[in-house]
Parts: sequence; C-alpha cells; structure tokens
Amino acid sequence: MIKWAGTKYRFHPLFTLIMIGCAITGYFLEAITLFGIVLIHELGHLTAAKGFGWRVQEVQLLPFGGVLIVDELGSTSTREELIVAIAGPLQHVWMILLALILKSLDIGSGNWWDYFIEANLMIGLFNLIPVMPLDGGKIMQGLLGYIMSFHNTIVYSVWISMIISLSIIVMAIIQLVHGQLPINILVIGLFLLVSNWYAYRQIPYHFLRFLMGRGLRVGQLLSRGTRAQPIVITKQLTMAETLKLFMRERYHLIYVVNEAGRIQAVLPEQQIVGGYLDGKKPGSAVSDLFM
Repeated sequence: MIKWAGTKYRFHPLFTLIMIGCAITGYFLEAITLFGIVLIHELGHLTAAKGFGWRVQEVQLLPFGGVLIVDELGSTSTREELIVAIAGPLQHVWMILLALILKSLDIGSGNWWDYFIEANLMIGLFNLIPVMPLDGGKIMQGLLGYIMSFHNTIVYSVWISMIISLSIIVMAIIQLVHGQLPINILVIGLFLLVSNWYAYRQIPYHFLRFLMGRGLRVGQLLSRGTRAQPIVITKQLTMAETLKLFMRERYHLIYVVNEAGRIQAVLPEQQIVGGYLDGKKPGSAVSDLFM
C-alpha cells in the first residue's frame, strides 16, 4: 500500500502476482504499461468522485481496473454514481486516440503502441461487463435503481453478477477441455464469483448503510422539490418489509389501509426509517408501532 496526494492506493494480491509474473517472464515493459493504464483508469474514477466531494478511503488496484472504497455507499445520487462509474472507461478513449495519433507520426515503437491500444481496449471493454464490482456492474446497478426498490436493486445486481461470473468460469473450463490454457480468464472469473458471493452476504449491511444515509438523501430531494412516491401497505405489513419497498431516487409517503382499502394513516418515510434505526422491532407491523 502506498499513499499519494492524500489517497491510499492498495495493490490487490492478484494484481501483484500478475506484475511479478510479467517481470519474471521478461515482459517488464508490458507490466509497467499495464500498471500505467490501470492507474489512469482509476484516477478517472477518483477525480470524478472527489469532484462530487466524496470521501475516498482508498483505491484498490486490480489487474483490470480498480475499486474505490468510499464512505458514501448508497447515500449519494444515482446520477453521481453513474458518472463516477463511467469516468474510468472514458480514460481509455483518449489514451487510444493519443496512441493512434503518435503511432501515425512514427513516434516510438509501432509494436508497443499496438500493445498499448490492445491493452486499453481489453481493460476498457472488460470493465463494461455488467458484473459487480466492475464499472459495467455499477452502471447496471444504477440503472436498475430507477425502476425498482433499492433492496431489490442490490439483490438483483449480485445475482446477475454471480451468474455472469459463473459463465466466465464455464467458458474458461470449456477452453481448457479443448486444450487451451485460459488461466487468466479462469482466475478473473473465480475472483468475480467470490467477490459477489461476499457481496451477497453483505446485503443486509449494504441496505443498512442505505438507510443510515437516507436522511441526507431525503434532504437533497426535498430541497430541490420532488414528487412523493406513495407506498400503499396493509396494517399487517412489517417495518422491515416496508423499508424494502423504498426507491433510492424517490421520496415516499406510506399510506396504511385497512381490509376495506380505506386509508387509516399517512406516514412520512422519515418516521419509519427513524424508528428502524432507533431500535424498534423490524418484525413488528407498521400499524402497531406508529398508529
């Protein structure tokens, strides 16, 4: 781990192994090139995140990109997260264009520029695969958040990511059966699968972070004026089940109705979120706690 310009950079063991392997096998220049591309990719994310005032704890460098560890998990706007996610892959666009220009001017080695362009394409396109924690996975999660509840968004994102990770592993195994040696694809597939299995187990924590940052997000929504998204529930629905209906980019009013469909109460979402965070039993019916 190193610290530069106030930000910690941590090298993932997989990244370190690939760098060492390249150096041992005589591909030191390629290893340095790969490191530079990944670093610039991640600096794109970092610049966008800091531009929005995010508190970045550290940057984890992976062979195909990196991951920003931030304090704003689930509490920022979807728009900001989408911009930060796409800022990394966008760095490959200008790097490829610059390489094509310099190659056309016969500046430097043509073979090296070919490798540089190929590595940029590989890292950039791979990162757009809709698998968490890749940039494509974050974009997928952000877009899903516009059409479904936040809880369903993180659940669906993890399951889609695990299915695609398994597909990558199966593809690598098929290549092995046919006499090829796609060790890099297999290792990356396993890494993504393990990462998303861990993310699956962390869903309750992720959802709790969303609820803890809900007050700030609601304040942002109300300050600019927003339409309330009604949530209609029966008197028996529990507080935990009601919270799982919340959407990230909507402010909610909860309408509690009886068996005849008549409105018994209208509750602002802050009341339910506050009750949950204050330790009221999540398995209790909303009507028992707030009516």
